[in-house]
Amino acid sequence: MTTIDSKIPQGELKDKWTNYKNHQKLVNPANKRKLDVIVVGTGLAGASAAASLGALGFNVLNFCIQDSPRRAHSIAAQGGINAAKNYQNDGDSVYRLFYDTIKGGDYRAREANVYRLAEVSNSIIDQCVAQGVPFAREYGGLLDNRSFGGAQVSRTFYAKGQTGQQLLLGAYSALSREVNRGSVKLYTRYEMLDVVIIEGRARGIIARNLVTGQIERFFGHAVVLGTGGYGNTFFLSTNAMGSNGSAAIQVYKKGAYFANPCYAQIHPTCIPVHGDIQSKLTLMSESLRNDGRIWVPKKKEDAEALQKGRKTANDIPDEDRDFYLERRYPAFGNLVPRDVASRAAKERCDAGFGVNNTGLAVFLDFKYAIQRLGKDVVAARYGNLFQMYEKITDQNPYETPMMIYPAIHYTMGGLWVDYELQTSIKGLFAIGEANFSDHGANRLGASALMQGLADGYFVLPYTIQNYLADQIQVPRMSTDLPEFQAAEKEVNDKIAKLMSIKGKRSVDSIHKELGLVMWDFVGMARTKESLETAMNKIKALKKEFWSNVFIPGEANSLNTELEKALRLSDFLEIGYLMAIDAYNREESCGGHFRSEYQTEEGEALRQDDKFSYVACWHYQGEDKDPELLKEPLDYEFTERKTRNYKE
Repeated sequence: MTTIDSKIPQGELKDKWTNYKNHQKLVNPANKRKLDVIVVGTGLAGASAAASLGALGFNVLNFCIQDSPRRAHSIAAQGGINAAKNYQNDGDSVYRLFYDTIKGGDYRAREANVYRLAEVSNSIIDQCVAQGVPFAREYGGLLDNRSFGGAQVSRTFYAKGQTGQQLLLGAYSALSREVNRGSVKLYTRYEMLDVVIIEGRARGIIARNLVTGQIERFFGHAVVLGTGGYGNTFFLSTNAMGSNGSAAIQVYKKGAYFANPCYAQIHPTCIPVHGDIQSKLTLMSESLRNDGRIWVPKKKEDAEALQKGRKTANDIPDEDRDFYLERRYPAFGNLVPRDVASRAAKERCDAGFGVNNTGLAVFLDFKYAIQRLGKDVVAARYGNLFQMYEKITDQNPYETPMMIYPAIHYTMGGLWVDYELQTSIKGLFAIGEANFSDHGANRLGASALMQGLADGYFVLPYTIQNYLADQIQVPRMSTDLPEFQAAEKEVNDKIAKLMSIKGKRSVDSIHKELGLVMWDFVGMARTKESLETAMNKIKALKKEFWSNVFIPGEANSLNTELEKALRLSDFLEIGYLMAIDAYNREESCGGHFRSEYQTEEGEALRQDDKFSYVACWHYQGEDKDPELLKEPLDYEFTERKTRNYKE
């Protein structure tokens, strides 16, 4: 059986990263100029990695699916970024950030990776302040912090409700500097369609120019994927419309392991679905749970009146309001982790206490914060978020509670990587949301930005050198080699096949159907029967797609329907992977909730004796189930416990 080597350094937990850096191989400046590194993606992970590698002296080819790196989905992050600075003197530390993160992930992440993430978090804040990122500050000028779910300290740095945008502008500035210096060549409006493997190592990519439709070949001594997550498998999610999991599936089919695909995060504070023709969902920042209180009516007759429009939220007196998170989890209240808050909202709505016309919404109320702090203070903290909510719903959240409901937001699963962020293919690295490494079964709020920038600025620039130090004698390879030709032919054949189908269904109609299958059967609550149903339906939908999809236009020009079709073909593969992984994992943990495995109080029930491992799925061929490989999660320094947010 294949043995998975995660390359975790020896030593005490707090010393592992230092020991690694002290003994790793390095590449001297003259040799760096001989090495080409391809970085796919220009979000926080990709842009920071490309900028850092360029600054070190490597020749970087950076690929951007948008017309500018500033349009990456990282820009949508609102609430903040975690770091263990302890500026509030409230008891925070690197260890506490590590422990909160590994506990929040329900003990399904690697200890060493999570500790390293917590360890480098402080450097991220210093880096971003030096770049001019306008973090919020207290009256005296010191950096301010707010609280986020799963923590009892205030460690989240923020820039109003636009933290992702400001951090991305910082990374973009660093990237632009390297583009100007000539160390990074930026390719905008290009989409990777395959990786090129030569003698077992990643040596380049095949990419499509989205403006001209031309298929092009690119060589690199190493390839880095910072391509984000696969939440859009569900069609409706908080992700940008262009976000996709295609790069991950492409390299999975070339031999990279796909780890823990069933771990998908449902975010509890999203604007509810309002019809069957919308194309995406909108996130309302978790930071709102600092001051907003979540509630539903105590009386079912009040809930029914709200659903039928006979009452409004302001008609329900305080004594008839059920602040169910504060009731169930008194120690953390409204700031429980996202998976816990989402399931609690679902439980109340399933019980008939939902508050909108579909019965699938709960209230997020700022009345009490306005009474306590004043409207001006609330507006200063959340004004742009309130404005966004009012534009979408035509409801004024200063005067009436927001309505929220859980939605797909982030994927903790992704490409398997070792401690060096290298996949099971030599020379192929994955960073940020594209990999699986740091969040276990549930990501805490404000940790995605932390991981993306940690990987790009402070981890990959070290670990990739350990690989490239042995590649300095490898000359730049011609893209006319047979391996490049074969990879390009495979891409062209797939495109030609899609264009030739000329069926009767649009790409979006099939994608919406896939999304309904995923939400209904692989969503917030899963069962053995629902997952069996999902796998059968996805197989049938895959056949429907490959026999009845219609793609207008031509392949050799701008064609957004072809782009969507290529991505949907990969979403169908991801959906099946998610279902088979969830079917195999007969326990509940974090964002993976199997209804058969829950406590008497409805909480997730882990099976540590059977499932304390990373599920690594190895591609076996078209229409064949993948092989399951297991990386044991052996904890040396952390005691696994049942998560408790009540006391």
